[in-house]
Amino acid sequence: MPGERLPLGFVFRSRAKDEKAPVADKAPADSKQTRDPQAPKGRPTPKRSEAQSQRRSVANTSLSRKDAAKRQREERRAQLERQRQALAGGDERFLPARDKGPVRKFARDTVDSRFNVAEFFLPMAVVILVLSMVRVGSLQTIALLLWLVVIVLIVLDSLVTGFRLKKRLAERFPDQNRRGAVAYALMRSLQMRRLRLPKPQVKRGERP
Repeated sequence: MPGERLPLGFVFRSRAKDEKAPVADKAPADSKQTRDPQAPKGRPTPKRSEAQSQRRSVANTSLSRKDAAKRQREERRAQLERQRQALAGGDERFLPARDKGPVRKFARDTVDSRFNVAEFFLPMAVVILVLSMVRVGSLQTIALLLWLVVIVLIVLDSLVTGFRLKKRLAERFPDQNRRGAVAYALMRSLQMRRLRLPKPQVKRGERP
């Protein structure tokens, strides 16, 4: 209408804004079309071959861990078998740490080369126990006396063995660590000869 007044903002509006507006409106549409709608955060969805290769790598990693654990079990089993054979044959290379070394071997041989009262404790204890169960006063008295005699003999024999072994170790191995060797030998003397491990390597009466 000729008589109507147009708003000043409409008259003086910049044409640059009108030209940029369609471009700005088109940009999000174009970006939305180029972006994969299923891809998270703009990253493309991996191809099927890549996903399969990733799954295979994960499976291979888990299998390698299982293989490593299996290999460790086999090595442990082989080590125990070598120790068992070494305890039976006396091979120093595969003996446990507490039995290794020339000092421990000498202590074992010293005990194995002689009779020890303590190694007969178990059979004597069975005899004494049977006598103590018989309801006869004289037999029970004998059983009590036998207990005392056996204990005294074991203590005296252990003292003599420990003193002699300590002296011989000092003479034979003056520069080596002899700590615990006497106690190791005395504990061995408490066991029956056929049950000792490592197995005795010397005969009775044979000087180590």
